Amino acid sequence: MLDNRDYTLIIDKSGSMATPDQKGGRNRWVTAQESTFALASKCEQLDPDGITIYVFSGKFKRYENVTSAKVAQIFQENDPSGTTDLAGVLKHATDDYFKRKAAKQTKPNGETILVVTDGEPDDRKAVMKVIIEASRQMDRDEELAISFIQVGTDAQATRFLKVLDDDLQGAGAKFDICDTITMEDMEDMSLSEVLLNAIKD
Repeated sequence: MLDNRDYTLIIDKSGSMATPDQKGGRNRWVTAQESTFALASKCEQLDPDGITIYVFSGKFKRYENVTSAKVAQIFQENDPSGTTDLAGVLKHATDDYFKRKAAKQTKPNGETILVVTDGEPDDRKAVMKVIIEASRQMDRDEELAISFIQVGTDAQATRFLKVLDDDLQGAGAKFDICDTITMEDMEDMSLSEVLLNAIKD
């Protein structure tokens, strides 16, 4: 199930990611780097050609065929600043998947997109629309999975991510493709469980 899939990581580098609210006073960006490294190492075992990483704020940058060895460099090149245009980067990642699918370049088991974010996107409705539209282009439920990993403790962000997890089918999504998890939840789970949850949810 986890093999023969492509993995894409989308990392929030908006200004609020510099907030120090993690254990030991570390900021969200440092925490995101650690989880990105762990996720990249795990995904690498499953997807040996490396993963795609996006970092985004108001604009986004895309890095392809990233191995865990390259993660530190990506974090050095980027600093938290700017807004949170999650809809724009998510649309690029899902469009890219369907383009590759049409060209028969996707892996047999589909793709998992993991979004590491601390919260509030600039435009909630636009994010919901991107996910609903992506679900309508899918042929089967497991083909595309989007998992939101929340860094930080913003209660409004938690509520919004819960809506993505639970309410999108009611709003017109063809499949329930979203799963959300907080950093605290992740501490009790292995990364394989996190990735499997993303696909199965």
